[in-house]
Amino acid sequence: MPRHKPKFKTVAVGGTFDEFHKGHRTLLLKAFEVGERVLIGLCTDDFVKKLGKPHVVAPYEQRLEELKAFLGERGLINRAEIIPLDDVYGVTLSPGCVEALVVSRETEPTAIKINEERRKRGLAPLAIIVVEMVPAENHVPISTTRIRMGEIDREGRLLKT
Repeated sequence: MPRHKPKFKTVAVGGTFDEFHKGHRTLLLKAFEVGERVLIGLCTDDFVKKLGKPHVVAPYEQRLEELKAFLGERGLINRAEIIPLDDVYGVTLSPGCVEALVVSRETEPTAIKINEERRKRGLAPLAIIVVEMVPAENHVPISTTRIRMGEIDREGRLLKT
């Protein structure tokens, strides 16, 4: 596959990245495809508590290590900057920090909310690149919740009927 020049200088992507799965990998690879530099906002433990996830979430350090391992294996670590995320905005409200947001279909409303807040502050909206949710074997999207419930594995294979 020929390597094309990324469309954006800097893009941002954010998440909890718990039970690091195929959907997370797809989202991140898209971010590196469209951005030369990728700011990865990793939800802090405090922010995760506020999100009220319906399951246990691995500690920040553990999620960070898995993320770094993935980036290292793919040779992408030097193009990434992982930043702790304490709220949905992260660095996206700072002028000139990023040009685009890479989000899953599920988190697209958050990107729209970020752009609304940017407009209020007189900042130009960011481009939004939406990545479709990655389906599991049964065509239902892969999610950490489904993995934690023992329905599927990190590749989307069904574990029980």
